[in-house]
Amino acid sequence: MAKNQNQNQNQTAAGTNKQHVKQQNQQAAQQGAQQQPQKQYGAEFASETDAQQVRKQNQQSQAKKK
Repeated sequence: MAKNQNQNQNQTAAGTNKQHVKQQNQQAAQQGAQQQPQKQYGAEFASETDAQQVRKQNQQSQAKKK
């Protein structure tokens, strides 16, 4: 019965292995840290976008649809 209680402590009510989930989360966090520089490229690209020009083009497009 002690073994059964130990298994219960390592699993959720749905039967998910808590230790396995923790390991997956750690791996995902490490991979996310490694991919951080890629996010900077996206931010740089977004900063070059002229939001006012995009809004104007969107308005023109909507007007043509009507």
